[in-house]
Parts: sequence; structure tokens; C-alpha cells
Amino acid sequence: MAKVFVGRNQFSEILDRIARVHEMKVSEEDPPPRDRLLAEVRDVEGVLSFSTTKIDAEVIHTAPKLRVISNYGVGTDNIDVATATRRGIPVGHTPDVLTETNADLDFALILACARRIVEVDAYVRQGKWEKSGPVELLGVDVNHSTLGIVGLGRIGTQVAKRAKGFSMRVLYYDAIRKIDIENILGVEYVPDLHSLLTQSDFICLRPVLNEQTRHMIGAAEFAVMKPTAMLINTSRGAVVDQNALYEALKSRRILRAAIDVMEVEPIPSDDPLLTLDNLILTPHIGSAVQATLNKMMTMAVQQLLAGLRGDRIAHCVNPSVYGSSSK
Repeated sequence: MAKVFVGRNQFSEILDRIARVHEMKVSEEDPPPRDRLLAEVRDVEGVLSFSTTKIDAEVIHTAPKLRVISNYGVGTDNIDVATATRRGIPVGHTPDVLTETNADLDFALILACARRIVEVDAYVRQGKWEKSGPVELLGVDVNHSTLGIVGLGRIGTQVAKRAKGFSMRVLYYDAIRKIDIENILGVEYVPDLHSLLTQSDFICLRPVLNEQTRHMIGAAEFAVMKPTAMLINTSRGAVVDQNALYEALKSRRILRAAIDVMEVEPIPSDDPLLTLDNLILTPHIGSAVQATLNKMMTMAVQQLLAGLRGDRIAHCVNPSVYGSSSK
């Protein structure tokens, strides 16, 4: 029986699979307070983390018995994967499960921005609806417009597939060209971010967050976008410089934006972004569909249990810990 720490008290029925075979401690606070997190991991062999559970080098070094980290979510920027790798600790994540669900949200936000759904809903509730309709809240067409996708991974590809159903021209920028997807979906590769930004009516951000992509969208990038452009970000908040986003929206340098992720979550109540009427904000709900969440937690638990058994985990972000067999 190993000791396990779980970073959030959710999905009790699924977590019971751990409790039946191991000694499990679950954090009642999200995120776990730093001092409590450090205290709890001192003698654990497994950690099930969430995006809010920061498993950095200090946490990993504090846990000399740690053998596996299983992360609930696709991104692992909350984990110091390099330190885990040096310790020989496999880090698991939950890809594919939320691909379609996240792509649905991306496209929902594209449509909500284009047709000003949030503003129009408020208009009706405020008793402003007249027989002529809200002519001051006219939207724009999504069909036959140009969508630029930054990062054509699993989710980006599914967004592109949805866009083709709306007869959109789809451009993409990625560090790796995806010729097979170009051939299947008819999307167009652009060799630099500037080209994508200048041509796109809608810009969907789907990159992995790392030092190269942090604040990749800032003042200089907003300056080259169309004044009618709309920005969608459901990837990671730090991909966008939020101060620059505020200025671009306030000055109407771009038309509208919708973001599901912020640099600080939850967003502080005094954040100036909350004052903007041309910004849609959602509280990191990319995977917030019950069936999807259950699948993600099931996968995270399965990988944790596999790692504790000494088995190779199915979705490992640092497969080099398994040596030559990972090739």
C-alpha cells in the first residue's frame, strides 16, 4: 500500500479506486496551500495533480519516495517535468479525451463573438428590445470568413474541421507543418505568425504554453491584426499579454475577444478586463462537460495506479524515463 496525495476533492466515486488499494490524502482546498502541499508530499509515492496544483522542483525534491505524477488535464505547465525526468519520475496527462469538447467551446466562442450573443442577451433582459430589433448590435458572418489557428494540434485540428462546415478559409501557423492535415481538411499553412494575424478575421490560439509561446500575442501582434479581428483563447492565459489585450480592446484596435483562460485564475475582481463590453469571459470551462470530466479523471486515476504498480503509463509526457524501451 502506497501513500498518495490528490490535489482536489472531486469525483469521489472514481477516486475510491485509489482508496481501495492505497492510503489516499485528498486536499480540501484548491489549490492546496503551499505549506500544506509540501507537508503532504514528504512521504508520498504518487501524486494526482490538477492545473492548480503546482508541482515544481521544490515539491518534487521534498518527496524522496515519489514514483509517479498523474496530471488531470492535457497541459503540464503546472509541473516541473524536467526535474521529474531527472528523478526518473513518469508524468502522465490526459490527452484526446477533451479534444472534441474543447473544440466545441472554441467554436461556440467564435459564434458568440461574431453574433454578439452575450450583448444581445443583456439587451433583451434590460427591456431594450424594440420591434425593429437591436440594429446597434449587428454581428458579422462566420461563414466564408477567414479563421487563423495558432497551433494545429489535436484541438486545433478539430476546430479547423468545424470551420470547414461553415465554409471558412482556414489558415494555420505551427512550428511543425502538418501536410497530411492540409490534404485532408484543405487548410493552408502560413510560415510566420505575422502573415496569419494580418489575414485572419478570427484568430484561435491553441499553442502549448512554454517560454517561446508566453506572451506570444502582445502589443506588436495586436497592431497588425485587422480592426475587425476577433481573438479566441482557450489554451493558456499566459499565451496573451493581458495588459496588451486590454488596451487593444479598449481602443478598439481589434473588434472583440473571448477568453476562457487567464494568467491569474480566478480573475481578480479588480481586473480591468472586467470593465470591457467587447470581451467575453468564461471561467476555464474548456473541458466542462460531465462525460468528458469523468473520462479525464478515470484516465488520470488509471495512470496513477499503473505507475504505482511499476507499469508503464499510457500517456507519458516524459517517456525517456523508461529508457530505450520508450523508442
